[in-house]
Amino acid sequence: PEVFSTRYTLAPPTRIHIRDTDGNFRLPFVYGMKRDRDPVTLRPTFVEDTSVIHPIKLFVQGSPYKLWGIIPSNLHLFGIETAPEEQMLFLVGADRLGRDLFSRIVYGARISLTIGLVGVLLSLIFGIILGGVSGYYGGMVDNVVQRIIEFVRSIPAIPLWMGLSAALPPNWPVVWVYFGITVILSLISWTGLARVVRGRFLALREEDFVLAARLVGSSEMRIILRHMVPSFLSYIIATLTLAIPGMILAETGLSFIGLGLRAPAISWGVLLQEAQNLRSVALAPWVLSPGLAVVISILAFNFVGDGLRDAADPYSR
Repeated sequence: PEVFSTRYTLAPPTRIHIRDTDGNFRLPFVYGMKRDRDPVTLRPTFVEDTSVIHPIKLFVQGSPYKLWGIIPSNLHLFGIETAPEEQMLFLVGADRLGRDLFSRIVYGARISLTIGLVGVLLSLIFGIILGGVSGYYGGMVDNVVQRIIEFVRSIPAIPLWMGLSAALPPNWPVVWVYFGITVILSLISWTGLARVVRGRFLALREEDFVLAARLVGSSEMRIILRHMVPSFLSYIIATLTLAIPGMILAETGLSFIGLGLRAPAISWGVLLQEAQNLRSVALAPWVLSPGLAVVISILAFNFVGDGLRDAADPYSR
C-alpha cells in the first residue's frame, strides 16, 4: 500500500482483458499504460499500449513486507510481474501519489474494522458492569448509575467525539491515536447496552435460579457473570453486532474531517480525505471507492445483526 509511482498520479482503474487485439482468448491480462496529455485541456490522460501485454498471475513476487509484522515476505496474492515504475495494476485506480487504492482499502480495513470491534468490546465491558450493578442492587446504586447514564446521553455524541478527538496530542504516535479514538468512541455507546442489561437484571434477580445460587453461597459477581449474563447472552451479541456499524461510521467521519487518524496511518476515513478536494473527485471519481467499502461493511454487519436478533428473539417465530 505504500508503493507509489509519480507516473501514475490519479491513474484510472486498469481494464482487465481476456481477448487480445487479434481476437484470441487468453488468460486475464492487462495492456501497458502510457501517460499522455490532452492537447486542449492539458490534463494528463492514460491510454492503453496494446503492444505490451502483462499477464495477471497468482502469487507473484513484488514489494517486500512483513506478514503480521513479523515474517518477511515479498509474495503477493495476484498481480503482474513488472517493476512499479514500469507498470502497476490498479483495480480501482490510483490516488494522487500514484499508490494503488485497492491495496490501501484492503490494508485500511484492519484499522476501520478493528476500531469498531474493539470499541464495541469496551462498550460491552462498561455496559455489563454498570448496567449489571445498577439492576442487581437497585435502590440508591440504581439511581446514581441511571443519572450518570442520563447525563452522558444528554451530551450530543458528534460534538463530544470531535472535542475529545481534537484534544488528543498531535505528536502522539499512530498506535496511541488508534487506541485513543477507540476509547473515545466507546464513551457514549455503552449507555444503551447498560440500560438493556439493567432492565434484564431487574427481571432476573428474583428468578428461582438466582435465588438458588444465593442460597448455595455463590458470590454476587459469580451470580452476575455465571448465571444472569449467559441467560440473555444471545441478545447482547445481536445488539453489539448492530452497534459495530455506528463505530465504523464514527471513525470514518472523524478521520475524514481530520480529527481522527491521520496519515501515514491508513484507514477508510483517512483515504476519503482526498475526496474533500472537488477537483480530485471531478477528475478521478474513483477516490470515493473507500466509501463503497464502508457501505458494504455496514450493510454486512446490519444484515448479520438483524439475523442474530431474529434468532435470539423467541417471539419472532
